[in-house]
Amino acid sequence: MNQPPLDADARELNRLGYAQELSRRMGGFSNFAISFSIICILAGGITSFAVGFCSVGGGAIGIGWLVGGAFAVLVSLAMGQIASAYPTAGGLYHWGSILGGKTWGWYTAWFNLLGLIFVTSSVDAGVFQLFRDLVVNGVFGIPVDAWASGSALWIGGTAVILVLHGLLNHFGIKVTTLLTDFSGYFILVIAVLLTASLLIFSPVPLDFSRLVTFTNYTGDAGGGVWPENSNAFLAGLVGLLLVIYTITGYDASAHTSEETKDAAKNAPRGMWRSVVVSVLFGYVMVCSFVLAMPDLKAGAAQGWNVFSYVMASSTMPEVLRDLLYIGIVVANFLCGLACVTSTSRMMFAFARDGGLPFSKVLKKVNPKFLTPTAAIWVSVALALASCLYGGAFAVLAAGCAVFLYISYVMPVAAGLWAEGKTWTKKGPFHLGWLSKPVAFLAIVGALVLIWVGFQPPNQLVGALVVGLVVALTVFWLVSERKRFQGPPMGDRLKEAQAALAVEEKEA
Repeated sequence: MNQPPLDADARELNRLGYAQELSRRMGGFSNFAISFSIICILAGGITSFAVGFCSVGGGAIGIGWLVGGAFAVLVSLAMGQIASAYPTAGGLYHWGSILGGKTWGWYTAWFNLLGLIFVTSSVDAGVFQLFRDLVVNGVFGIPVDAWASGSALWIGGTAVILVLHGLLNHFGIKVTTLLTDFSGYFILVIAVLLTASLLIFSPVPLDFSRLVTFTNYTGDAGGGVWPENSNAFLAGLVGLLLVIYTITGYDASAHTSEETKDAAKNAPRGMWRSVVVSVLFGYVMVCSFVLAMPDLKAGAAQGWNVFSYVMASSTMPEVLRDLLYIGIVVANFLCGLACVTSTSRMMFAFARDGGLPFSKVLKKVNPKFLTPTAAIWVSVALALASCLYGGAFAVLAAGCAVFLYISYVMPVAAGLWAEGKTWTKKGPFHLGWLSKPVAFLAIVGALVLIWVGFQPPNQLVGALVVGLVVALTVFWLVSERKRFQGPPMGDRLKEAQAALAVEEKEA
C-alpha cells in the first residue's frame, strides 16, 4: 500500500538525518502548553516561594523576580532561534553537537537529561507535598505527621504520582496533548483566581512599598531556609533561585519538535512565549503573596511554610480556599505529566544516536501508540530513585535549575562561536543583529546562576556538578570518545539522507 508523501516537517527531519517515527499531532498552542505546563507558576512559584522571600523579603519578589525573569527570557530567545534551525526531539543535544562538535553535544546531553530527571522528581515530590499539606490536612483536616519527607508514605505517594504520569504518557501523545492543552488554560485560571482572592480578602491594607523593600531574612529570621548571610547583596542573589527554578523546563517545546506541526516556527514560539507569559502572570501572583501577608517578619519566620501562613491568614471563604488548594494540586500534577513527556523524548533522541547504555531498547517506539515507551518508564524510575533522599526537594530544586541552565547555555555558547562560520543557515525564527548580544548576556547570567546554585545549603549541587564532570570525562576518554558518533553529520548525514530517500521512494 502506498504511503502518503512526506509533509514539510518530515522532509526537514529527513534533511537532518532522521525518519519520522513519532506521531506529529501537536499544534502551536499544544507546543506552548507543554512548556507552560512544566514551568507551571503554581508549582515553583508556590513550593519555592520561601527561597526568594526568606532571602531578602519583599524586594526579592518585587524586583528579584523581574531580574531572574528577564534572564530566562533572554535564554529562551537564544535557544529559540537554534530550535528553529534544528527542530528535532534531541533539542539541546543536537544543537550542541552540530554547532560545537560531538563532544560538546554529549556533555550537553548528560546535563540536560539529569536536569530533566531532577525537575521531574522535584515537581512530583512537590505534588505529593502539596496534596499532603493543602488537601489532606488543609481541606480534610487529617493529621499528616506520618507523611513527612522520606517516610514510606511520602515515597509511596510520589511513586504513585510518577506511575500515573508514566501510564498517561505511554498511551500516546494525543492523551498527553489533551491534558497539557487543558493545563495551559487551567494554570492561568487558578493563578488569576488565587491572586484576586488574596488581594480582595487581604487581612491588611495593600502596601506596595513592600515589593521594593529589602530585609535580610537569612538565618533564623527566615526559618532557616538560607544560612545567615550578613551580605544583603549576596543574600538577594541566592533568592533568585525562586524565579530560576520556577521558569525552567521550557526546552520541552524543543523536545517535542518531532511531534509538532510546523515545528521550525511553533517550537521556538512555544518556548519564548511560555516564558514571557509565565514571567508576567507569575510576577503578579507572587507579589500578591507579599501584599496579602499580615506581617512580613512573622511570615519569614515560617520558613518553608510561608505560603500556608499567607493562605491561613486570608479572610477568603473556606470553600474558596479549599477549591484553590485542590486546583493548585491538579495544576502541579499536570506539570509533572509534562515533565515526564519532555524527559522521555530527550532520552529517546539521545539513545537514537547511541548515547546511552541500553540505547537499542530506549530508542524503540511503540508501534501502536507511537511513543518511546521504554524511555518513558526509565524516566519514571530514575525520577523516583532521585527523590528517595529525605531532604530531596531543596537539593533537587536547585540542582535541576543549575543542570538545566548549564545545558541551555552550552549550545547557546556554541552558537555564539559558530555563527557566521559553520552556522550560516538559520530557521524562520531568528534574532538578527541581536543574536550575539542576547547569547552573550544569557551566558553571563548562567555563570551567575551556577554560582548561586552552589551556595549553602546547596553545596551538594556543586559537588554533584563537579563529580559529574569528572565522571563524564573519564567515561568519555575511556569509552565514548571512539564509540559515540553523535547525530548524523558530514558523510554520515549524506548516507542517512540517501537511505531515507530510498525508503520514501519504496513506500
